[in-house]
Amino acid sequence: MKIKDVKTWAVANPPPHRGGPFWVFVRLTTDNGIHGYGEAYGVPFSPSKIRLLIEDAARRHVVGRSPFEIETIWRLLYSSGYSMHPEFTMGGVTSALEIACWDIVGKALDQPVYNLLGGKVNEKLRSYTYIYPEVPTGGRTATGNVQRDPIEAPKRAEHYLRQGFTALGFDPVTPMGAFDPRQLSLEALDNAELVTKNLREVCGSKCDLLIKTHGEMTTSSAIRLAKRLEQFDPLWLEEPTPPENRKEMARVAHSTSIPVATGERLVSKYEFVDVLQNQAAAILQPALARVGGILEAKKIAGMAEAFYAQMAPHLYTGPIEAAANIQIATCSPNFLIQESIETFGGFYAKLLKKPIQWQDGYIVPPTAPGIGYELNEKVADANPYDEEKVFPPLSEKPVVLELGEM
Repeated sequence: MKIKDVKTWAVANPPPHRGGPFWVFVRLTTDNGIHGYGEAYGVPFSPSKIRLLIEDAARRHVVGRSPFEIETIWRLLYSSGYSMHPEFTMGGVTSALEIACWDIVGKALDQPVYNLLGGKVNEKLRSYTYIYPEVPTGGRTATGNVQRDPIEAPKRAEHYLRQGFTALGFDPVTPMGAFDPRQLSLEALDNAELVTKNLREVCGSKCDLLIKTHGEMTTSSAIRLAKRLEQFDPLWLEEPTPPENRKEMARVAHSTSIPVATGERLVSKYEFVDVLQNQAAAILQPALARVGGILEAKKIAGMAEAFYAQMAPHLYTGPIEAAANIQIATCSPNFLIQESIETFGGFYAKLLKKPIQWQDGYIVPPTAPGIGYELNEKVADANPYDEEKVFPPLSEKPVVLELGEM
């Protein structure tokens, strides 16, 4: 069995854009007709260029090979162009192709991928979602930042509690900026504390709070924020400082009782081992469509076990990465919680032939072979993304928030 063909899509995710405005998928096809699907996340180019990158890499290093040669394919892609260095572009490209190979392997053996990586450990997977604004009439994207709103955030939390969620994520210090990290103002610190306080009062002990900052703060500012938020016992403080300097993130981790989480902007085991050795985080959040794929995430989970660190796969993209995350979460003894896009409904469900099963705060792992879910190609074809934007947008000026903007 050899891989003979590659096809890519850039799919437009309609408003309210839960999980981003577009998703990039790949399909590999073997000479005996088995399809495998993958997804690339976080490649810092426009979707049309990402598609070309995936197709180029596939034709050079994947087409003509057996999909079982995952280690060989991974090393060829990682070393392509004499690189051998973790970076976003080849990380996303490699992940998409690697996930597609695993999907084919599982289908060829009639087994879910998790059975090929040690077997099912977790019968169901606890999940969390961002606190999103209510969708206005007509389905358009809501205005304002509900995660930073001390009145609206608790209202939306009540909505998710009624759905069955036992954990909610929010970033009380947004926006993200190209000139971060920054020192938060006293007003910003006060507001973040108030938002978290009000959420804790609504959630009580029935729901964990996940502080999902995005590397917006300097080390000293992150420590100041953490001291204010410790009283509300969050499950984690995510990416308190930018991901590039793990020693500075470790200073935050050693200065607070809140567990630090990180990983969505890291590529490969080589960057995660640095996090573990520096004790910069207790919770690892690899994005499987960026980190290097399924097997790379399994290696990271294995390293994390030796440091008593837990896995919480990151998800802010499409349903094929979600499918890959679910496979790793199911077979990892140190799995903690899985990020979800609300309950995986709406367009997320339409893009799959069979939607992800979510029930009472938990994801139910699929039993189907491969990654467990099939891309609905008719829906993908009918929703092309034709813009040339790069996601996510960042503030192009230093962020300075005044009291009236909280």
